[in-house]
Amino acid sequence: MRNKLILVAAILFNGILAFAQEVDFEEYDLNNGLHVILHQDNTAPIISISVLYHVGSKDEDPERTGFAHFFEHLLFEGTENIEKGEWDQIVSSNGGSGNATTDEDRTYYYEVFPSNNLQLGLWLESERMLHPVINQKGVDTQNEVVKEEKRLRVDNSPYGKFIENIKKNLFKNHPYKETVIGKMDHLDAATLEEFIAFQKKFYVPINAVLVVAGDFKKENARKLISDYFSTIPKGQKISRNFPKEQPILEQINAKAFDPNIQIPATMIAYRTPGLKNRDSQVLDMISTYLSDGPSSKLYKKIVDEQKQALQVGAFPATQEDYGMYIVFALPVGETSLEELNTEMEEEIEKLRVDLISENDYQKLQNKFENQFVNSNSSVEGIANSLAEYYMLYGDTSLINKEIEVYRSITREEIKEVAKKYLNPNQRLVLEYLPEQNTAN
Repeated sequence: MRNKLILVAAILFNGILAFAQEVDFEEYDLNNGLHVILHQDNTAPIISISVLYHVGSKDEDPERTGFAHFFEHLLFEGTENIEKGEWDQIVSSNGGSGNATTDEDRTYYYEVFPSNNLQLGLWLESERMLHPVINQKGVDTQNEVVKEEKRLRVDNSPYGKFIENIKKNLFKNHPYKETVIGKMDHLDAATLEEFIAFQKKFYVPINAVLVVAGDFKKENARKLISDYFSTIPKGQKISRNFPKEQPILEQINAKAFDPNIQIPATMIAYRTPGLKNRDSQVLDMISTYLSDGPSSKLYKKIVDEQKQALQVGAFPATQEDYGMYIVFALPVGETSLEELNTEMEEEIEKLRVDLISENDYQKLQNKFENQFVNSNSSVEGIANSLAEYYMLYGDTSLINKEIEVYRSITREEIKEVAKKYLNPNQRLVLEYLPEQNTAN
């Protein structure tokens, strides 16, 4: 009887999940190449307006790194019709909020408003695309903002440069070897003309997707989108041909030093495939299996049972062309970094040699079901997902289908992917040390 009840509960849960997570959307292109995605949801009086530009740090001149992140700030400076410093005031005074993010592959701008401000939100983003004011005063202002951000988040933050050191050792040819925030001397040396040229090349309709999600009427949205965006010049099609990386065939050993830490860390990183490759989803599951929470394999063994580490973790950094899979640990007491490396490798080796248990496999499936629910639980989350699935994955419908990819991943596939990518001769081992050890 108990098994029957469990079966019924599982069927009901999956049915509710499928119903709750079906995201209805429609998409079309304007004549200037701007891709538009509409998701109407009238259950709450809020609306999200967002624009994702297919530009990130990988698109930069290697002598002018940091431009994409710089524009994340610069395009809030103002436009021909919005005075300098007024952008945030306009948004907040109309009950809204907004922000932007940049990574290696894309830059994302968004606002969330009460639903009666659809027109305002579309006007703001059309102004950002069509009428940005890029002058020396704005560049100088944002240059100081970016420098302060780098000082706060990177230079003076404990372990703030570990990603930087992993990337420069893991990538030799591809622009992923650079950081998103870039080099400050590159920004200092850049001319105003270079900033203007970067904007004209990348922040154009043909390189963007506009998403409207939430409480609105489609007919009204289509008209407003046409009114505000259809006359913007489309821009030139962007050709990308980045250099390829050679396979890693033997372990890379490196050291980095940080004046902001007292406890060293060991960091092991593997170069992995880009986000369109199914193996990247398998690596997501491997990461969750190894280090998601106190019950995960690495944490339970090295932190709880053996008390060798203050912290241990693993995470995939999934990107468009290549990914990174990073495992790290901070030792306790006299535990050496080499000991931690050995313990972590033992758990990874088990993945390469043995199938995970059925019980652990079901736990993984449950976690990914929950993540899927949470990612689409708000209009902001849905808007972001729609934009990225279209622009980076080339398939907007993945917002409803990607969970099926995770459901279809087998225990055998987890083993095969671990064997394919997570071998000792394919890894970087980075000793991340307090700076006073440089003399040793």
